[in-house]
Amino acid sequence: MSGIIPTVPHEALRGVYFDAQSAVAQDVRLVVDSGAQQLVLRGEAVDVAWRFEDIRLVPDQAGQGGLVLRSASDPEARLLTAHRELAEAFPARRRRVIGVERGRIACWALAAVASVALIVFVLVPTMANQLARFIPPEGEKALGDATLTQIRGALGDNSQSGIRLCTGHEGTKAFAALATKLSANVALPVPVTVTVLDHRMVNAFALPGGHIVFMRGLLEAADRPEEVAAVFAHEMGHVASRDPTRHALRSAGSIGVLGLLFGDFAGGALVLFLTEQLIEAQYSQGAESDADVFAYEVLAEAGIPPSALGSMFERFKATSGAAKGITAHFLSHPSLAERIEAARAATPEGFVAKPILSDAQWSALKAICGPSR
Repeated sequence: MSGIIPTVPHEALRGVYFDAQSAVAQDVRLVVDSGAQQLVLRGEAVDVAWRFEDIRLVPDQAGQGGLVLRSASDPEARLLTAHRELAEAFPARRRRVIGVERGRIACWALAAVASVALIVFVLVPTMANQLARFIPPEGEKALGDATLTQIRGALGDNSQSGIRLCTGHEGTKAFAALATKLSANVALPVPVTVTVLDHRMVNAFALPGGHIVFMRGLLEAADRPEEVAAVFAHEMGHVASRDPTRHALRSAGSIGVLGLLFGDFAGGALVLFLTEQLIEAQYSQGAESDADVFAYEVLAEAGIPPSALGSMFERFKATSGAAKGITAHFLSHPSLAERIEAARAATPEGFVAKPILSDAQWSALKAICGPSR
């Protein structure tokens, strides 16, 4: 055999064999069978043959300067020998082999990923949907209050109270009048509470407990009170279906699972992540469609053509351009064109619209945050 030093007789080749079944090291004699192309390991309780093509080098983690070998046919066993010249006899010694243990690790890893996906995308949503049904109104309101506090803090400029609330007296009265008209013939699980935040984001969203939050940027971008009413009615649809509560529970549950797996998700990272999830809530296609249909009915009852919802989509698409802010929030499912067309089709022919707010009320609502910042 060309790779073995001639001065070392074959019968003098020795090694230590670990069979991976016990912690006992077994002294073995090594026989290089060039004809059969195999390395034979013989000891008191050992009689093993490794084919040359299956033998691989293993890194010497102990740094003893010897040779550590394994076989693809017995990947967990190890052979340690001081005869480093033996390595030249095995042409496939540096070829990588995915052994049994690597296969097991890969299977375990895939199983773990599948388990996490099952928990996050199936079990957590299912449990959240079930739990949302049993949360009493006062508990849901408390959840919404706490969430709104977190959002204000996350969007604020490091102030203790968080981002400023817009509480202009006349504007607040105008919003109350709008809410009264929209909810006159609607049975909601919790009363609606309207909050306006002094932020330039063009957005609105619903929180648990009947909170509907408008950003100053949306009011400034709106051209008519009907557009704000359409946003309002759509968010009321989410409140009616308790979508924000389910979404908050799903987000919190998913964060908890990920926190257990990847470390502590508490503190600022949790607040920011949860805030983003709630502000940019992406509900399912069914939930969005249901909220649209709910809005059509609410708007029609209030004397506002349901097509106002389509007009709102068109306006914010024009002002926001790409899908972001209010567009991202409202237009995730289904497609924008479909929703605009559905809103138009929901308006009966000959529908007679009624004024939703007076000019003075509309001006007060637009100025509820005071002068633009």
